[in-house]
Formats: sequence, C-alpha cells, structure tokens
Amino acid sequence: MEMFFYGFMQRAFQASFLISLIAPILGLFLILRRQSLMADTLSHVSLAGVALGMLIGVNPTVTNILVVVAIAILLEYLRLIYRSYSEISIAILMSGGMAVALVLMGLNGGGATLTVDQFLFGSIVTISQEQVWMLLTLTIIIGILYSIFRKPMYILTFDEDTAFTAGLPIKLMSILFNVLTGVTIAVIMPIVGALLVSAILILPAAISMRLSKSFTGVILIGIVIAVFGMITGLISSYQYGTPPGATITLIFIGVFVVTLVFEKFKVKKKSI
Repeated sequence: MEMFFYGFMQRAFQASFLISLIAPILGLFLILRRQSLMADTLSHVSLAGVALGMLIGVNPTVTNILVVVAIAILLEYLRLIYRSYSEISIAILMSGGMAVALVLMGLNGGGATLTVDQFLFGSIVTISQEQVWMLLTLTIIIGILYSIFRKPMYILTFDEDTAFTAGLPIKLMSILFNVLTGVTIAVIMPIVGALLVSAILILPAAISMRLSKSFTGVILIGIVIAVFGMITGLISSYQYGTPPGATITLIFIGVFVVTLVFEKFKVKKKSI
C-alpha cells in the first residue's frame, strides 16, 4: 500500500507501536488505583502548556512536559489533602487548567488556532522523528521501571497501608507515577489528541481485564489489543481522512463491545 512509502506514515506507525507497549501498563495501574480520570485531567491541563509555549515562542512539547510534571505533583498533594474526596482535586485542576489554557490562547490573539487544533484532535502528519525518539526513550524508561518496581507498585496499588507498613516510600512512588503518566500524555498528545489521550491509555487495559485474570496476562493481552487498535485506527484514519485519536478510540470501543458480546454468548452457552 502506498501509505507505507510516506515518511510521516512510517513515523506514525512507529509511534503507534511504541504507544501500544506502554499504554496497557500505565492504564492498568490507573484503573486499579481508581485514577482513570487523572489521565483525562492531565490531558486537559496540558493544553495550558501548549498555549504557554505558543505565547512565549517555545516548543509546545517542552512547555507541555514542564506544566504537566508540575500539575502531576500538585495532583498528588491535593489527593492527600482531600483523601476521602479525591474527585475534588480532579475537578479543581481540570477546570483550572482549561481556564488557563483559554486565557493564554486569548492572549495569543488566535494566531495559533491550527496548532492548538492539532494538539486537541491529533495529527499523524505532524509526527516528527524527534517525537518518535522521545517515545522510544520513554518506552525504555517505563519498561525498566516496571520490571524493577512491579511488586512495590502492585502492593501500593492494592493497599497503601500495607505498603507504608512495609517501609515503601508511598508518597514518592505516587508522585513519580503521576509524573511518568503526565510526561507520557505530553509526548503522545500531539499524535492522538488531548481530548482522547486518556481513552488510548485506559481502553486497552480495560478490555484486557475482561479477558485475563492475571496481572501479567492483562498487560500482555492489552499490548496485543493496543497494537491492533492503533494500527487499524491509523490505516482507517489515512484512508478516510478522519482524526487519528477519534478513529483509534472507536476501534477500541468496537473491540470492547465485541468482547462483551462474546462473554454473554459464552455464559449463555454454559447455562444451556
């Protein structure tokens, strides 16, 4: 197919494959820690980083990463303050981040509308080789950290009190996880779009949880599902000229529906 001969599509497929390797890992921990909306919050707040970069004439990805890292740390601080009402911190940061982004875009005089749209909805055409290298570096870092801290994170995810009793630095681990999630969102946002980046992270893990009961099994199946959804979505996006993030998300939702139907059919067949 001719799409494979275009440089931007080659970079898009490379980026999609790398995203598929890290999305199920982060997504599973986000789901188990009941922080699925945190990814959505960070993606919305990251628009303030993009708008800031446009305003001061700096690479938006750089300012995006800096802003998201700061917000990720603040998010953990607010979570500790409102321990019994963690959704308050999400509401505060999401609304505040969007407000700052809109104000900064207004100060910019509307001159960066096209670029902001690319960050909002994603664009496979604008993927640079630099972004692919950043994703590769991020994938290696997440892979190494997962292999080293898998058991401590597992304990922290399911029982913070036990983790604290065991002497684990739970506050530092939570902050580092938030920061890592934020940096991942900042890097992949130009590719899949801010509005749907949380769906790209969460859905593969959510689907694979219906298919496997083991921790490792969920991640491995999630990677397979992520690769299928990302590649299929990219091809469809190219063929029909649709936004890549939205197309990939619809593919994932389709897989999720098929999984639910298969489960119901399986249960019905056993009962007969």
